[in-house]
Amino acid sequence: MSQVSPTSDIAISLKGVTKIFGSDPERALDMLRRGVGKTEVQAETGNVVGLDDVSLAIERGQIFVVMGLSGSGKSTLIRHVNRLIEPTSGEIIVGGDNVLEMDDAALRKFRQTRIAMVFQKFALMPHRSVIENVAYGLEIRGVRREERLERAAKWIEIVGLKGYEKTRPRQLSGGQQQRVGLARALAMDTDIVLMDEAFSALDPLIRAGMQEQLLELQQSLNKTILFITHDFDEALKIGNRIAVLKDGAVQQVAHPEEIVLRPANAHIEEFVRDVNKARAIHVGTIMERGAFEACELAVPAGARCEDVLPLFADHRWVGVTGESGEQIGRLSATQVIKALARYSAAPPAAAVVTEAA
Repeated sequence: MSQVSPTSDIAISLKGVTKIFGSDPERALDMLRRGVGKTEVQAETGNVVGLDDVSLAIERGQIFVVMGLSGSGKSTLIRHVNRLIEPTSGEIIVGGDNVLEMDDAALRKFRQTRIAMVFQKFALMPHRSVIENVAYGLEIRGVRREERLERAAKWIEIVGLKGYEKTRPRQLSGGQQQRVGLARALAMDTDIVLMDEAFSALDPLIRAGMQEQLLELQQSLNKTILFITHDFDEALKIGNRIAVLKDGAVQQVAHPEEIVLRPANAHIEEFVRDVNKARAIHVGTIMERGAFEACELAVPAGARCEDVLPLFADHRWVGVTGESGEQIGRLSATQVIKALARYSAAPPAAAVVTEAA
């Protein structure tokens, strides 16, 4: 297995990954490379294009969200990272290792020790208790029973299920079952966590709670999380960066704010038309810069407008702080309202924004 010299901050790199389902993928691949569209390829060959020349660079410690409508290829993409699906062409590098060159033993070790996954349908074993489900990955890894149960119990408590250790999955609500799935992944203590529509099956209030918990955990864990969703509001809330897929191809990769304020094409503009702009715009983008008198209350430049709007009930000005904690600017409720009105009418950008290869 070859060792690739990785960029130190890149945890996962996909380069030109294409996946074609069908009996004659090479013919379909040749058509794609000649510029034939996905629909025409399927009509002529009977093969389905799952991914079309996808290149992404996912930094360490990020929550990187891949979003798109049903059939866009997002779940196909995430299953390539741990090689549950073999690509038709392309390169997949995780932590400097070429995943596609791993033999069966190396791939098994890779899945057991370096990457964990949270599924949409929970994937819990009904005959096992909560603690046995959480400890299952550690059992497969060969961790002795006492240690794996101790680690499982710790994560059960962290996700708010202390007291449910001996409960069976069928006795839990959907949200509780998803917490078990999250605890199972985190108990593996891998640097990378894959989350495939992990919260999609949950009721809105429970889903919002799981999103908050994930963000809280990430502050202390600093994992690299590849998160798949079809919900744009969810992507905005949790993502450090977002990639939008359509028909298996990347449409735009950018920070949430950039996608909302400068959508790359009509497809993405449709996504963001009714989105909550206050959730996307950071105060550092719209603040009044300067050496003003210190404000009584301040927020970091990365705070979102929706976070600061309630503060104006008691404060005329709210300070904005930089990375070192010093105040670098300020803003008022009027500035926030004007910015929201301005960006709500902003036209889409002319060019697609993509990751560098």
